[in-house]
Amino acid sequence: MPDQSQTPPPTTPQVPPPEPEPAKKSVAELVFDVSEGTSSLIREEFELAKAEITEKVGKILRGSAVGVAAGAFAFLALILIMEGVAWLLNEEVFAGKTWPGFFIEAAVFLLIAAGAGYFAFRSVQAGAPPLPEQAIEEAKLTKAMLEKEEAK
Repeated sequence: MPDQSQTPPPTTPQVPPPEPEPAKKSVAELVFDVSEGTSSLIREEFELAKAEITEKVGKILRGSAVGVAAGAFAFLALILIMEGVAWLLNEEVFAGKTWPGFFIEAAVFLLIAAGAGYFAFRSVQAGAPPLPEQAIEEAKLTKAMLEKEEAK
């Protein structure tokens, strides 16, 4: 039996067909491309605006939460001051010396409330008003660029 493991006949190398010359696009195709690019740009601008507003609303909410905590500490300090006044009156009538501790504790609560209130004020001030400033600036730049392109 003859040996059937012969090498296959040589093949000619495949040459890819030449690429056709780029055809000029019709006006309708150009208008479609411009409108598609514009709608994509507008979608991106909306996403940027949404991200900015979400960030600023988050800052306002964090500041508000800390403001509520500051109010709670101020309320607790008021309770302690009232308790201290009660003990002070007790001290003036009787000989005990327990009231200064209540005032020191109230002072600590007031300091905590003041610090939290300051942080809340700064947080709310940093986030207000919640306008998408970066998106507005980007839209202005895009508009200016498109107007410059139209003028050419």
